[in-house]
Amino acid sequence: MVGPAGVMFVPAGQAPAVAFTPAEQAEIRCRTFTGQQVGELSAEQVIETLAAARRIRAHTDAIEAHALARLDELRGGDRYVADEAALELRVSRHTAALRLHRSRQLTARMPRVLAAMEAGDVEGAAAGRVVEATDTVEDEQARQVDEQLAEKLESGRISPTNPANLARAARRLVEQADPEGQTERARQARAGRKVELLPGEDGLSTLAADLPAEVAASAYARIDAMARKQRHRGDERTLDQLRADIHANLLLGQDPGVSVPEAAATVFLHMPINTALGMSDTGCELSGYGPLPAPIARHILAGENSVWRTVLTDPASGAVLDVGRRRYRPTTAIRDLVAVRDAECTTPGCHRPAQHSDYDHLHGWGRGEHGTTAHTNGGAKCRRHHRMKDHPHWTLHHNPTTGTTTITTPTGRCYTTKQRPPAAPPEPTPPDTPTDRTTSGTDPPGDPPF
Repeated sequence: MVGPAGVMFVPAGQAPAVAFTPAEQAEIRCRTFTGQQVGELSAEQVIETLAAARRIRAHTDAIEAHALARLDELRGGDRYVADEAALELRVSRHTAALRLHRSRQLTARMPRVLAAMEAGDVEGAAAGRVVEATDTVEDEQARQVDEQLAEKLESGRISPTNPANLARAARRLVEQADPEGQTERARQARAGRKVELLPGEDGLSTLAADLPAEVAASAYARIDAMARKQRHRGDERTLDQLRADIHANLLLGQDPGVSVPEAAATVFLHMPINTALGMSDTGCELSGYGPLPAPIARHILAGENSVWRTVLTDPASGAVLDVGRRRYRPTTAIRDLVAVRDAECTTPGCHRPAQHSDYDHLHGWGRGEHGTTAHTNGGAKCRRHHRMKDHPHWTLHHNPTTGTTTITTPTGRCYTTKQRPPAAPPEPTPPDTPTDRTTSGTDPPGDPPF
């Protein structure tokens, strides 16, 4: 028998049989495993153990939240509650204070997210990001977001597999619940932009800059493009090392030894026409980041360097959007359409902007699959996940019409997620018309894997 006090063994027939689900059995085993026993597991059993450990951790995070909230109640909200908790949790006072704040918010304003934690579906880290997204709204609005988020989780419209996805969903719901307040908070946050030097260990420090999302995305994209170009030239440094060194060289006014076109720093901002005209304040998304308040998006749109692209509900005539079996590489129009439609790498949990990702033939162009080079057979995938698709033990399938992606791992487990409905395709560039969007018309260094 298993109970709160532990495990008790009784003679056969002396206690009623208890039927445990496979998940419960895995959690019981996980709690009693030794490292040696884990070392003898098969791949399938290891995956089951990882899933069980994740559910146990999520449940434990929920119980910790309840306990911290109860301690706070018993101490009457005393200022030293975090100090007392820190001693027993064996963390810093600052960390304990953050967990205490999260616990207060979850128990008082987001009970359904807390229930999802108790059920083993959402871990404390993900719940913390949801709490952070709702920190600045009133209690009633936070509870509204809590209800809507829980409904989306239960219906499968949002997957709990990635904390960033939950945070994005929460930000969208907050924007819907309090659009005016969201805009003011965004303006205040942008006014608080800063650079910090954070001392680290072993001779390293972190130089961190809080910047407007579109500026940070553009700067990173440019540094990343420069690093990849240098790597393609044969530089043996890793991409992380190259990005760090190029970043430092640029800040110090030194020549990093490589340059890229201005378009390498392009970011995609998706905005409905009625929002652009000021008739609505919804639907604005920055690729690789998530939702932006409409006034902030309109401010970006009005920038002197912004380029407007029309997005239609159906592709307009005038550009080749399907080159069939005649050529492997997509045209500029096809790449542009796929980049705008998909917004990001279509692999769940990956938020690399689509304009900086590969064009992936969903049905391979070669190797006997006879796939065409067309927007209907194309999807955005970052280089890592593009190559993963070619791995013999991984299967990635993406439906560009529904935005549904299914991944099958080497153990045969399938994970299906549905992204937000794809954006409508952009108005194609007429044939023989020059375009200034060089990144969307050229492939990254080196040929895609297929």
